[in-house]
Amino acid sequence: MTGLLIAAAVLEMSRNGVDLKIDADRTQVDPARSVFLRVELKAPSDRKATLPDLRDRVQGFSLAEEFAEEPKTENDGSQTQVMNWRLLPEPCASVYKIRPFVVKVSPKLLSARSDEGKYSFVAGPVRFDPPSAREPVTGAMECDPKRDLPPLSWKLVGWISLALVGIAAIVAAVVVLVRYAARRIREHRMSPIERAWAELDRLLKKGLPGRGRYKDFYVELTMVVRRYIQRKYGISAPHMTTEEFLRTAKPSDELRRFLESADMVKFAGVEATPDMADEATESARGYLKSDAASSASASKAD
Repeated sequence: MTGLLIAAAVLEMSRNGVDLKIDADRTQVDPARSVFLRVELKAPSDRKATLPDLRDRVQGFSLAEEFAEEPKTENDGSQTQVMNWRLLPEPCASVYKIRPFVVKVSPKLLSARSDEGKYSFVAGPVRFDPPSAREPVTGAMECDPKRDLPPLSWKLVGWISLALVGIAAIVAAVVVLVRYAARRIREHRMSPIERAWAELDRLLKKGLPGRGRYKDFYVELTMVVRRYIQRKYGISAPHMTTEEFLRTAKPSDELRRFLESADMVKFAGVEATPDMADEATESARGYLKSDAASSASASKAD
């Protein structure tokens, strides 16, 4: 019981050079918690003081345990005694207090024994505030019960956060898929030349030549042209080799040079340069423009 956190002094007094102090860890009684007392008695060097026995002086409490600390003697001969008490509140008691008690003090010298009892004194009473009034029983709990939710734990917070992250990822994936599907539908409705321009613009935004990925760039660039030919003329150009395509489609010299130069980078190991990539892009763009223009002229003539 030593080392208690004492809240306040409930009694302090001094008589004939004897100091008495009682500290308590609380001044209001809680029926569910013990009350801890610390009784400190300090007497001068020429007197002997006896710690009071509170066993039969408490009202509304029952004694749980007691513990006396080792007496301390100061340089001037005065002695301090300390007794710790733990009191258990009695449920539904009308009063919680320590009734007045006697502190016995007597002289130490034999010559002064005639004055024995002269220095003793009465201390107290010490009163404690009763417990707070309970809420009246109205039956509201039975008629309108409240949900008793468990306390929020860090584990639950972690699971909730993980679920929210998962939901956000699913929503983001759905948004990406919807946008991709909308783009595919929009491109499917385009004319062959419009779709070729869209694919070429998307390829250029990737910046493959700037990252040194020339082979990938040439593969995708030739596929833009081959898919345009497939959609425009019904020739399965994406699935043919260059040689097969040249025999079947009999393309213009411009398209032939473009495809053959691209094969040199894709299959013959020719090291491409940024200028070569720009020239290939302009060749593809020139072919698409010229072919679209010739088709438009043929349509007007018909």
